[in-house]
Amino acid sequence: MGTFSIWHWLIVLVVVLVLFGGRGKIPSLMGDVAKGIKSFKSNMKDENAASSEKLEEAETITATKREDETAKS
Repeated sequence: MGTFSIWHWLIVLVVVLVLFGGRGKIPSLMGDVAKGIKSFKSNMKDENAASSEKLEEAETITATKREDETAKS
């Protein structure tokens, strides 16, 4: 027996064919990952924009309440 038997080479061949064979599976997989990252980033920007709008609304409400309290005094 040598260092690599026929079974080792068959397994390596199958792994290489699965990874690099047929219709570019790795590029399509990387494209899907890139789409997921872009989607995540855009959703995070939307969430940050929404939270900053809520913060501005809360500050406006607080300022209005302070003005009302000051006017009543």
